[in-house]
Amino acid sequence: MSGTGEPRLNLSKATVLLIQNNQSELDILGQVFIGFGVKAIRKFLLIDEAEEAVKRAPFDLIVADSDMADGAGFDFVSRVRRMDDNPNRLAPILLVSGHTPPSVVLRARDSGANFIVAKPITPKVMFDRVSWLAREERQFVVSDTYAGPDRRHKMFGPPVGTKGRRHDDLSAEVGRAVGPDLSQSDIDAMFNPKRATG
Repeated sequence: MSGTGEPRLNLSKATVLLIQNNQSELDILGQVFIGFGVKAIRKFLLIDEAEEAVKRAPFDLIVADSDMADGAGFDFVSRVRRMDDNPNRLAPILLVSGHTPPSVVLRARDSGANFIVAKPITPKVMFDRVSWLAREERQFVVSDTYAGPDRRHKMFGPPVGTKGRRHDDLSAEVGRAVGPDLSQSDIDAMFNPKRATG
């Protein structure tokens, strides 16, 4: 990353919790994070053991498998987000999945996960997602039916005809024009800019 102008992501002091449904995937994922410079990694095959660890110690990142039996990975994320007395309620959580159809992506989002990554995992994709999480600024939302990062990635405001629930929601109303309308040639020029000539 040096020379690109982007800040480097130093993970040497990060503490990461990994949960996978089989040992070989757990070992591979562990090696990926060791390659990123992470020194403190806790690995679990069983959700119950991971849940106990989450209650006792803070983690900078949690990576869980959504392919566990009976949706246990999704349920784990939901429980972590709902636990008032755990230090990881706000921790970034990535889910990994062998299949990512829209229904799985929506279930991951609605469970409170920050992101879902498709298997097979590559170091580049995982590093890109972890970097994205480090820059993420979505607010944490708690309601009767959901706890987790704001599910809206962009601030489009509330749907038309409804009042926004957040103080920073944009109005759905479009104001009156303050100047003359653009001509069709002006509009065309915006979509087909000509090369400047000197």
